[in-house]
Amino acid sequence: MDKRSISDLQHKLKDEKGIHTDFREDMTYSDYLSLDPLLNSQNRLSDHHDEMLFIIIHQVSELWMKLIIHEMRGAIQAIEKGEMQPAFKMLARVSKIQVQIIQAWDVLATMTPAEYLQFRDDLGKASGFQSYQYRLIEFALGYKTPYILKIYEKEPHILEVLKEAYNAPSIYDVAIQALAKAGLPITEALLNRDFSVVYSGDDSVAAAWKTVYENIDTYWDLYQLGEKLVDIEDSLQQWRFRHMKTVERIIGFKVGTGGSSGVNYLRKVLDHRFFPELWDLRTVLS
Repeated sequence: MDKRSISDLQHKLKDEKGIHTDFREDMTYSDYLSLDPLLNSQNRLSDHHDEMLFIIIHQVSELWMKLIIHEMRGAIQAIEKGEMQPAFKMLARVSKIQVQIIQAWDVLATMTPAEYLQFRDDLGKASGFQSYQYRLIEFALGYKTPYILKIYEKEPHILEVLKEAYNAPSIYDVAIQALAKAGLPITEALLNRDFSVVYSGDDSVAAAWKTVYENIDTYWDLYQLGEKLVDIEDSLQQWRFRHMKTVERIIGFKVGTGGSSGVNYLRKVLDHRFFPELWDLRTVLS
């Protein structure tokens, strides 16, 4: 920008008479967003330049996950009430958030193996494997494993939140209930099952989704719900894949700081499907 352009801009800004500049008695942008504690929470354990990148990427991802959990809980409640349109808006937002989290791996991947090794030992046993918010997302999608809860025994308040989510219906559970409410025949035991048990599939659910996809005009809301769920699982698997490839790129096949097998563990979870019937019907539809 040249001097004349700067001068023109300054004159234009002077015309903005309504801009507030005195905040001695009023709340500021920084106050509202609690920016002081937020921007002072990047506590490096080493002097290495790239540790700041490592911390911020994970903190930003945790903030996005907090919003995903908020939206997923809202969508589950809306579906239970039969309020599909608000649920669709929330689920669409989740898909957009997932794009941001997936792209975060591209930024982290700018760190080389040699750079990460300069501070990796400072992490001790701390690992993204321990992210309780990621577990809440898995629980909301229906993937629940009891051994995971042991990790959080050090933090009773977090453990309590996880236990509540562990025993609550997932979004797929309430989707199956929505199929039944629409008059589609669903195995009765599924509607009041133990929600802490990972769902593994059911013929009646497969038949119900097939009916929905073959009669879109009749079951438009359920059809939209099915596609929104597929969007979310698709994006989650993309996130998992990018996670796995970024880890492989930076540490190869080393054991993770949290004790997992690293890349090998991340490859295994790629095989899990949250909404099996919605994927299987792609093959059987004609």
